[in-house]
Amino acid sequence: MAPQYPESPKTPGAGQRIAMVGTLADTILGFRGELIRDMVRAGHQVYAFATDYTPETERAILAIGAMPVRYSMGRLSTNPVRDLVSMWQLYRLFRSYNITCSFAYFTKPSIWGTTAAWLAGVPLRVAKIEGMGRVFTPGPGGFSLKQRILQKVIQTLFRTSLSKAHHLLVLNHDDERELKAMGLTRPAPNMIGGIGVCLEQYPLSPPVDSTVKFIFVGRLIPEKGVRYFIEAARALKQRYPNTEFVVLGAPDDKRGVSKAELQKLVDSGIVSYPGAVENVPHWLAQSSVFVLPSYYREGVPRSTQEALAMGRPVITTNMPGCRETVQHGVNGYLVAPHNQHELEAAMLQFIQHPEQIAPMGQASHKLAVERFNVRKINQTVLTTLGLTKAEQGAELNK
Repeated sequence: MAPQYPESPKTPGAGQRIAMVGTLADTILGFRGELIRDMVRAGHQVYAFATDYTPETERAILAIGAMPVRYSMGRLSTNPVRDLVSMWQLYRLFRSYNITCSFAYFTKPSIWGTTAAWLAGVPLRVAKIEGMGRVFTPGPGGFSLKQRILQKVIQTLFRTSLSKAHHLLVLNHDDERELKAMGLTRPAPNMIGGIGVCLEQYPLSPPVDSTVKFIFVGRLIPEKGVRYFIEAARALKQRYPNTEFVVLGAPDDKRGVSKAELQKLVDSGIVSYPGAVENVPHWLAQSSVFVLPSYYREGVPRSTQEALAMGRPVITTNMPGCRETVQHGVNGYLVAPHNQHELEAAMLQFIQHPEQIAPMGQASHKLAVERFNVRKINQTVLTTLGLTKAEQGAELNK
């Protein structure tokens, strides 16, 4: 018997009851807040599903017009029983809130949230894959046996669950091709670009030109390439002592760069470390060049989009997601992942030729305006899903 694929609702229209299914509340606020606002402006009721609400984050969700809903899901758990319990919980919550549109993002919520929505008879089901994640991220020595096994499991779950969605959204062409290669063609992956950045919150500002100041922003875990950035700082600081290197992000004492290691780097004058700051635009405004040597299977890194918006040249890796943010030699440089020599050579270009910084920064801002304006991206998403009122289009596209 041929597989039965869902038919997209003919007139989803306005007034939907949307379940925005993610994991962490801070992520919903920081990365989904603008989309929620635009959904609310279009006349929809949004229920923000997260696993770790606090009184503060609940108030913040209410402030942007959504309703916080707590559920449980282990982000990194591979326990199938726990995942099935999460799916059952989502099924009951969807029925309880009479959800008419499920919008699940990230790998596990997309798998289990979409399946739960199908079981609950939710009329409009949306899955959004924002990068293939750690399981599909090769280390310096390639994929481990555990990764290869988990890849097979996830591919099977993708084919089983995502085929129950009406729309499958992705952020870059590499993920689009890979999901199609897995057999996901109904619905076909739809490449919409990055999450987007609010240009008003990350305004264009002149780069620091008194000295070259490189900045890294991200989780301080190996996959984000923070250790490559630190090693480049060690090497270049010896030769060019006036050059500055700034690291922003929360330390990771388990797998990444620990607090103790960061303190040693600060004490030795190699890097500046303000911590996991909330006012990222302030620090980007005090930088010259943004560096993200990530080898993670990104969607499109949000931190890089923010740097583009503020007019910073970008050095990043020629990896899925990352490569979407750089036109090599125009607004920055792409380097091979795990290649310390190429990274340092790209950074050296800006140290030895600081006159490149301003024009490349302008090219970055132009790219952000054209491709990563959150208003335009949200308009595309809502139009694709049939969730935008016709009279709202002009306003959202500003």
